[in-house]
Amino acid sequence: MLYESTRGLSAKVSSAVAIKTGMAPDGGLFVPERTAPVPPERLGSMAGHSYRDRAAVILQEYLSDYAAEEIKECVESAYNGERFDSPEIAPVHKLDASLFILELWHGPTCAFKDLALQILPRLLTRAAAKTGEDSTVVILTATSGDTGKAALEGFKNVRGTEIIVFYPEDGVSEIQKLQMVTQEGDNVAVAAVKGNFDDVQAGVKEIFADEEFSRELLKLNCKLSSANSINWGRLAPQIVYYFSAYLDLSARGEIKPGEKVNFVVPTGNFGNILAAFYAYEMGLPVNRLICAANSNNVLADFIRTGIYNRGRQFKKTISPSMDILVSSNLERLLYHLCSRNGAKIREWMAGLNNTGMYRVDEQTYGLINTLFWSDFADDGETLETIRTFFRRSGYVADTHTAVGLNVYEKYALATGDPTKTVVASTASPFKFNESVAKAILGENTVKGKTELELLKVLSAASGMEIPPALRDLDQKPVLHRKVTDKNSMKDAVRSFLTGKFK
Repeated sequence: MLYESTRGLSAKVSSAVAIKTGMAPDGGLFVPERTAPVPPERLGSMAGHSYRDRAAVILQEYLSDYAAEEIKECVESAYNGERFDSPEIAPVHKLDASLFILELWHGPTCAFKDLALQILPRLLTRAAAKTGEDSTVVILTATSGDTGKAALEGFKNVRGTEIIVFYPEDGVSEIQKLQMVTQEGDNVAVAAVKGNFDDVQAGVKEIFADEEFSRELLKLNCKLSSANSINWGRLAPQIVYYFSAYLDLSARGEIKPGEKVNFVVPTGNFGNILAAFYAYEMGLPVNRLICAANSNNVLADFIRTGIYNRGRQFKKTISPSMDILVSSNLERLLYHLCSRNGAKIREWMAGLNNTGMYRVDEQTYGLINTLFWSDFADDGETLETIRTFFRRSGYVADTHTAVGLNVYEKYALATGDPTKTVVASTASPFKFNESVAKAILGENTVKGKTELELLKVLSAASGMEIPPALRDLDQKPVLHRKVTDKNSMKDAVRSFLTGKFK
């Protein structure tokens, strides 16, 4: 399996090169050159398998230059009882006869990013060895909250790598910030950026595109790569849990072999729902992919109209990991749906950069409209949804999962579709405990308490244990205090690396 760029101007490369470099030289994103189908009989044979076994099968389809034993070693070291507190790794919880929750937050940082970022460092170090890379691989990452901590945790003290994470100074929760600024590791650096996530993401992309800066880093024997979902090694492992959820439902008799299901995915950067699209392309029986957005509803508007327009007010919400107006991974979907036409992608992305908008052609929009459906939930609706599901079923959803649940109810009302549906739960409710506690206990319970104090309040109210990764964060020393503006991010990278390798 080779990989090509969505912009169509770079040579095809192996999966190892795609994972090592992150972005294509022409500024595009790497995608597999063809679909990797999983026939129904092969899908059925995996129903009784473990998450690790399923991951090995799916990943082997895309990482053909990795030996089967290498992939087995990667999945066994990434997905085990030391790192995940559920033996199923990504368990499926039943809410009612037709609605299920896919819990993706049982890893070391309590967010769905762990499913990819526990295995990416293992894939990346092997990719470096396969390609004869002797430079230090510098992981440069923009985060809206969860990717940063998950990447730091995955890459800490991994030989041959350095990791630098940028996050919007006032755009993450107190818990998310504490998780990052207290991160230990000999090869880690964290910096806050004055701006929103789109500013941070744009700054990282600009650094990757700066050829002169890349040459400067080569003098330090360093090469840039990414842990964001622009890296195929980050995206491919996310495909696995959609297959796993389906297989779990099949094994439990909740669905018949071949029965189609819906997936609802709360998303801002489009990576998580794109992984569901790849699962669909591989043959997973999917009816609709429901894209759940918050008040920064650029994706909902696009899926409804075929017009992508980032020219709107950026809103800070209680689901901050989705506070994004430029959804990078949408480029991959468009490339597949427009028959891999790199010229069209270059035209549309130029429009986004130059005017802040683009409109896809009718054929591409028709394909989007057939498979995808979208709506959004504002903060008030999100809080009400948390409250409703807690009272109805005792289930405690975080703010992002609640967006998904709210949008699912809107979908069901608008379409009457009775198809069994799986909602991706992307974070532990304890990561956003202020909003969750406010929703289920009332504002007076929250008033005057810090997020750290509310961990105990939420635990007592829900009967859930505080995840080990979130306990005693206030007792850990703050190790990273760097703050920069969006125009000085390159200087921050330079300062960190020259200080280490001069």
